[in-house]
Amino acid sequence: MLLVALPCSAQKKRFFDFLFPGKAKTETGKPDSSALSTDSTRVSTHNLISDMIYVEGGTFDMGKNDGQYDEKPIHAVTISGFYIGKYEVTQSQWREVMGNDPSFIRKCDHCPVEQVSWNDVQDFIQKLNQITRKTFRLPTEAEWEYAASGGNKSRKYTYSGGNSVGDVAWFNNNSDFKTHPVGQKTPNELGLFDMSGNVWEWCSDWYGPYAKDPQTDPAGPAEGAYRVLRGGSWNGVAQGCRVSNRIINYPATRYRYQGFRLVMDPWAFLNGNFLQTDNGFELSINGMNSLKKVITIR
Repeated sequence: MLLVALPCSAQKKRFFDFLFPGKAKTETGKPDSSALSTDSTRVSTHNLISDMIYVEGGTFDMGKNDGQYDEKPIHAVTISGFYIGKYEVTQSQWREVMGNDPSFIRKCDHCPVEQVSWNDVQDFIQKLNQITRKTFRLPTEAEWEYAASGGNKSRKYTYSGGNSVGDVAWFNNNSDFKTHPVGQKTPNELGLFDMSGNVWEWCSDWYGPYAKDPQTDPAGPAEGAYRVLRGGSWNGVAQGCRVSNRIINYPATRYRYQGFRLVMDPWAFLNGNFLQTDNGFELSINGMNSLKKVITIR
């Protein structure tokens, strides 16, 4: 077992580079998602890893003062770097993990899976993590909005990828009232597709009002009745596709316009697990024989 003490969050990415020297970064200096791939994945589930895009951390203004009441107030949010899926999870990917297709619009392998509840998604993630030995999860609402806005490359568009909703989103005026294969519209500044339109995307948070003060990696209220969805859908109006727009639903509800995409933290790799401690983080990696070592990165 290898125990690694990481005293602060800024050092997690440095530890990633330590484990994968020369492989964990691309020429642009960003962690390379190919360094996370594993032989235990197959076809569609492998694509969930290889299609991950790294979102560099930063600070942005979350919300919109001239939007809906629950989009206010605008407040500064600092986000740590993370990986997010280039596409929404598709029907073929869901079927490979779960053995069924709950979608209303079927026989479209590359369309986003829909008619899944927040609870269903947790079951999918649990099984996917067992298959891949990774730690996939849903994005927090703040991570979702930061990525949809373009991260630190944001051009402050109304929709994810542009100000013309028809260029970036499937919604009620152009969808023929059905979902469409992922990746057909214009991507946003980070190369993410369908963050506006196609299906509403579940977030991990319980629903609650925004804080007024600056936040760092907020995860929403500790409890609640509703979960948050973002992004708009094929049967909704253009306003719903705005980056700052929020809707809510009970975690057990299944509708034909509800889907999701996945995120993964930069340090969630190999077959190890990070455990947060009072002194920082410990990473336990199995399969290391009797080796035991503690490394502190300064």
